[in-house]
Amino acid sequence: MQEKINLYTAEIKSFSPTNADELETFRIKFLGSKGIIKDIFDEFKSVSPEEKRTLGKVLNEFKVLAEQTYQSFKESLESQASGAETQIDATLPGEGIEIGSRHPLSLVRKEIVEIFKKLGFSVAEGPEIEDDWHNFSALNFPPEHPARDMQDTFFIKKDAENGDIALRTHTSSVQVRMMENGKPPFRALMPGRVYRNEAISARAHCFFHQVEGLYVDENVSFADLKQTLFYFVQELFGEGTKVRFRPSYFPFTEPSAEMDISCSICKGSGCQMCKQSGWVEILGCGMVDPNVLENCGIDGTKFTGFAFGMGIERITNLKYQIRDLRLFSENDVRFLKQFQSELT
Repeated sequence: MQEKINLYTAEIKSFSPTNADELETFRIKFLGSKGIIKDIFDEFKSVSPEEKRTLGKVLNEFKVLAEQTYQSFKESLESQASGAETQIDATLPGEGIEIGSRHPLSLVRKEIVEIFKKLGFSVAEGPEIEDDWHNFSALNFPPEHPARDMQDTFFIKKDAENGDIALRTHTSSVQVRMMENGKPPFRALMPGRVYRNEAISARAHCFFHQVEGLYVDENVSFADLKQTLFYFVQELFGEGTKVRFRPSYFPFTEPSAEMDISCSICKGSGCQMCKQSGWVEILGCGMVDPNVLENCGIDGTKFTGFAFGMGIERITNLKYQIRDLRLFSENDVRFLKQFQSELT
């Protein structure tokens, strides 16, 4: 038995597997249920007591050697396999970086701004939290005026000095701040986010985006307003887009109008977007009311001006034929990836 143990010990010490299959063969041969170690222990039971005292320690050391050899090579092979998985092959081409995309509202806002910049309009911005004066009173919304009910407002708090503090319902408040802090002529766009307390649906949201425009100077007429907006529509929706103006009412403009364009989806034949009429309303406009000019410290007998405002979501709906406003704020990557080709 001693000779067997010596022979197998030499075999174990010289063992050097190159793969997991060879190591598994080693385990079965020495440590398996029918392996060499079990056979030797069975044989050890039949030796004399004198031999047991001599061979017992040797046999235990042999068993420990076989187990440690197996465990050591197992860990080594696993480590090598793990390293091979994480090893970088410098000869392979690198992984490409996925190109992001701009939000469709950002694309349309940029396009609108670029069109009006060609006409000399600059960009002005203001706070989204406004006082009553800038959001309502300066724009011809006196207290208890029924026109205030046209806009469901998110009020924040009462203020004894400035009146109610609220989330702005339109970017017209930026126009007031511009006229208060400067002198005519003014020719500017006011893009930004506004808030209305409305139920969220496919056609309405509690927040949305507007672009408003203001032009104040001497001898500004309604004809200037019509020509400016006609140029804008031809640039944004393409030549041949029809335009019509309908009389309307806004507290801060007089006369006031709503402007429609021929539906870009059905080309005027009638569809769900235009409610079978062939026309889609895209903005409100009018001549700045003299009271608004006076409220801002501008001589209404000397200066005249026009203003207009449009919802960016409405324009985007028409341009990209998107029928649900909620898609703009859900951050669905599948939706946003459709605009990768629009990157400039």
